[in-house]
Order: sequence, then C-alpha cells, then structure tokens
Amino acid sequence: MDVGCGIGLQAMLLAEAVGPAGHVTGIALSPEFLAYARSIAEKVETSEQVSFQEGDMNNLPFDDDTSDWVWSANCAGYAPGEPLPVLKELARVVKPGGSVIILAWSSQQLLPGYPVLEARLNATSSGIAPFARGMRPELHFSRMAGWFRRAGMEGITVRTFAGGVCAPLSDEIRDALIALLEIRSGGCGG
Repeated sequence: MDVGCGIGLQAMLLAEAVGPAGHVTGIALSPEFLAYARSIAEKVETSEQVSFQEGDMNNLPFDDDTSDWVWSANCAGYAPGEPLPVLKELARVVKPGGSVIILAWSSQQLLPGYPVLEARLNATSSGIAPFARGMRPELHFSRMAGWFRRAGMEGITVRTFAGGVCAPLSDEIRDALIALLEIRSGGCGG
C-alpha cells in the first residue's frame, strides 16, 4: 500500500519491485491525482499489479491486518497534525510482522564528507525542514524513531538516503546535491 501516492509514480515503481506475484494499492485524497495515476498506469507493464483508491491516511478504507506493508513518501508525518495517530492508522492495516515505511525529507546528513556545508545548511531555517515557525521540535522527522515506538511498533530502523554518499562525489551525485541545494535556497536552477 502506497499511502499518499499522489499521481502514482512511486506506486508503479513499488509494483515493479514486488514482482508479478505482488500488488500495490495507491491511496490518495485527490480524485484528480488518482485519475492521472490510473491513466499513467495503463501505459506500463505492471498495470495489473497496481490499483488506485481514494482514501484518507487518517482513516484508511481497509480492515485491520490487510497489507504486508505500508509505504508513505513525503506524506505521512508532515505538518500539520500529530504524527502518532497517522502512524497508528498505518500500523492498523499492516499484518503482524509487516512493515510501515515512511520516507521523509530532512536535511540531516545531507552532505556526508562536507561537514562545513552540512553545518551551514543545518543552521538555516530551511535546512531543518520541514520545520515551520512555531513547530514543536518533537514533530521534526529526526524524532521519527520515537514516533514509531510510541505507536507501539518494534524493530525500528532509521536510515538516511544520503548516508552512504561520501566524498569524492560522482558527477551524478554532485549534480543531484547541487540541484537540491538550489531548490532549498529558492533558486530556479536554470
């Protein structure tokens, strides 16, 4: 299950990853996004392995213990709102032994191998995204492991996407980081 699937691009990648025996259901609030996701899905090889359904991550339209895993990228845990009720709802639909996976933006460990740039980025308000003025620190993604524990989950693992990136950078990683920094600093990148 891909909760907060948007236009379904990640749901289709997940369907490819689970293989022919698996199935991914994308969940989103927007009928427009879901219609677009369905139109894209019709054009890919894994179209039989992916479906899309309207639903709210705060009240998923599924029985308890129905999914092997739940994935939410750049959706669950974002403000406004408390993350704990959402995590409990995601966990509710996962079968015992299944996984709840949250992919979220945080600038922490964005630039391994570049401690001065990392420190400067983290010193900016945009560098500690998704902080917003007045947001309580316990709602920042760096506290996510605690959210999972309070939701009653076990076997919690936290990984950083860029954690394995070290200097010297390949041209591809360098370009990606420059683009990300331009976006974060408000630049257009071209």
